[in-house]
Amino acid sequence: MSSIIYYLEVLLGSYALLVVALYILSLKIPAAGFFARLLAAYISLLICATYGVLISIFLRIVGNPRISQWATARSFKYVMYLTTGITFSIEDPNDYLNTTRPAVFIGNHQTELDVLMLGCIFPKYCSVTAKSSLKRIPFLGWFMSLSGSVFINRANSTSARSAMEGASEEIRREKQSVYIFPEGTRSYAKEPMLLPFKKGAFHLALQAGVPIVPVVCANYSDILYVQGRTFRSGTIPVKVLKPIDTSKLTAADIEDLARDTRELMLKEIMGLTEKMRGRPVPVPAQNPGNGVVKASGAEATTTK
Repeated sequence: MSSIIYYLEVLLGSYALLVVALYILSLKIPAAGFFARLLAAYISLLICATYGVLISIFLRIVGNPRISQWATARSFKYVMYLTTGITFSIEDPNDYLNTTRPAVFIGNHQTELDVLMLGCIFPKYCSVTAKSSLKRIPFLGWFMSLSGSVFINRANSTSARSAMEGASEEIRREKQSVYIFPEGTRSYAKEPMLLPFKKGAFHLALQAGVPIVPVVCANYSDILYVQGRTFRSGTIPVKVLKPIDTSKLTAADIEDLARDTRELMLKEIMGLTEKMRGRPVPVPAQNPGNGVVKASGAEATTTK
């Protein structure tokens, strides 16, 4: 056991020295900063996922497992700020994050850095939905399973529908909110835009009879742009919009609801990005159709 601990200490020490060396090298070679923050982010995620497994077990033992994801999210917020210098500032003057419960929270999906965005905004008694294959990832998958994530089998529409029905029942019964990225995948966009929305989040909100709370994040390609090997420190603004009541809507209203919500969010994203950059941003190209994917089941809910 002592030899395992010794080698683990050597590995972590070497990893830390490499990150520090890359940070120092970035003063002369900016591209080194990209790899320094990338490595720092990976080790931060591993540390917090391990913590998440332990805190999820503890909170399950003491009878309060539904705040596991909130507790882990906050740890990631602080660890990432210390290791990368990146954080998100939240504009929520009406405190919708903490006073709207249960709800279906939805947000735009840009890169893997959105995990940190969740770390900064995640409310108590909220969980995420994810594709079922994530269960097999060590630490992260274990944590997500222990903390009550809703897993969807994308290859099985029957399983997906059952999971959606189960999720809506759990939302009502436990007053448990969920957070979903309705685009379904990351955009990796350099300028503010939204991919077409899938309708799963909107179906779920109607089935559960809870409001939809849009959360918009400015385009942060000035801070992280993978294709350009850019990864800088900074603060990224996020805005929580007014909850959308779904209590009087029916399934026939889903497409209009998704389209109108997407248009509202895109407008707010452009405004936030302009404010963050201090200059106008280009108007995104129009999506064919109405910006809503005609899909259901697993394809309508999960994130790549």
